[in-house]
Amino acid sequence: MRRLRTSLAALIALVALATPAAAPAATAAERTVHFRGQAVQVPAGWQVIRLAERPRACVRMDRRAVYLGRPGSEQRCPSEAVGRRRAILIDPSAPRRGGAAARRSAIGPPASGLDETFTGLGFDACAAPSSRAMAAWKTFSPYEAVGVYIGGLNRACSQPNLTASWVREQVAEGWHLIPTYVGLQATTSACGSCASLSPRRAAAQGAAEARDAVADAAAIGMGPGSPIYFDMEAYTRTTAATRGVLTFLSAWTEELHELGYTSGVYSSSASGIADLVRAIGGPYTLPDDIWFANWNGRANALDPYVPATAWRAHQRIHQYRGGHNETWGAVTINIDNNYVDGATVGAFARRELPPLTVRHVRPAGRGLRVWVRCGWPAEETCPGRIILRTQARLPLRARPGARTRIARLGVAHRTFRLRGGRSHAFRVPLNSRGRPLLARRGLLRAQLLVAIPGSRKTRAVRLSRGR
Repeated sequence: MRRLRTSLAALIALVALATPAAAPAATAAERTVHFRGQAVQVPAGWQVIRLAERPRACVRMDRRAVYLGRPGSEQRCPSEAVGRRRAILIDPSAPRRGGAAARRSAIGPPASGLDETFTGLGFDACAAPSSRAMAAWKTFSPYEAVGVYIGGLNRACSQPNLTASWVREQVAEGWHLIPTYVGLQATTSACGSCASLSPRRAAAQGAAEARDAVADAAAIGMGPGSPIYFDMEAYTRTTAATRGVLTFLSAWTEELHELGYTSGVYSSSASGIADLVRAIGGPYTLPDDIWFANWNGRANALDPYVPATAWRAHQRIHQYRGGHNETWGAVTINIDNNYVDGATVGAFARRELPPLTVRHVRPAGRGLRVWVRCGWPAEETCPGRIILRTQARLPLRARPGARTRIARLGVAHRTFRLRGGRSHAFRVPLNSRGRPLLARRGLLRAQLLVAIPGSRKTRAVRLSRGR
């Protein structure tokens, strides 16, 4: 889109701009609106909303509209909004991520950085509710968990309330947070206004989205160890679309693990979740937790698309009802309903943690046996993960004579939960990617990573086919 012709360049933060694909034609007419004593040129025909006059207006990035001013803390947004390629928000008070305020938040003590399993009722809303609304719902509603949209190109709603102080406050009040990132969507996505992933670049894009999501999480105080769920909206399953989505989400998960975060994926049971289930045992790295949308009205963690043996260790969230209004404590919010039995950002306080102890790394069949000790207090449960990585030369295309690239591959992965002060010897078998590598090479050199929030250990290991 053409840049706004205005003398407010030093004053105004352009928080959201349309992508070139969504831009009006170069010959489209413009009109002048006046904002803070200055004349601003905006596309003709676009609705102009002055937020000072409409403090409850939902600032939606998926609409052709111009918003002037700071988004209100009590926005009335539909829970199902998604897409971000059209709106313009002119907000003089909004710092850019990467500015001084964002950097201070990222390097300061996190509000929380622990993956905590929670079982109970939750809700998600397009815009994070105000502290006043959260307090009312904590007192009067049956909910204890809330989904929050931390970022992503296709996040539809602005988030004036979602700050590090808000996260810290809600965690302290006992809320369990479900961080959600709305990034690139499938090529056959039901979201017509969403930016789509590129099948040829899906792996690189998935890793890049993970890095961006971690930056978004860190900026609001959600440190390493936190889960982040990728929102992959419903799509039509085709061979090409499925391959692109699985490649993208596999890279998303591997990069989150590399950065010390837990990977989750939200999608429709009939599309994204069905594809993940079919990928079990295949070459893709699967998420630690799944969040399936199946609006059957049943508040449980069961789904006909997900076998009982998959993601069974408290690794599921079920969105069982779509957007509707609910009122608790005289506060109305448009929400989706969720039954949560999976990873959330919980209420543990950060503290100085004793170092993680890793000993007795030994080959065990087609895998490793790793002795781990967590020095947390005995009354707490320590969440962690064990990852084994190696390098391999892979073809750029699946045909003889094609060019190759050096890729870092995850060949083993498992999560664990260990009571503070306890130790355990964990068996870590090679996955379907690692077993053929070992068989072909005979000797597999790899890097072992064992991590809990606040501490990690790495070491080089060797696995022999004969052992």
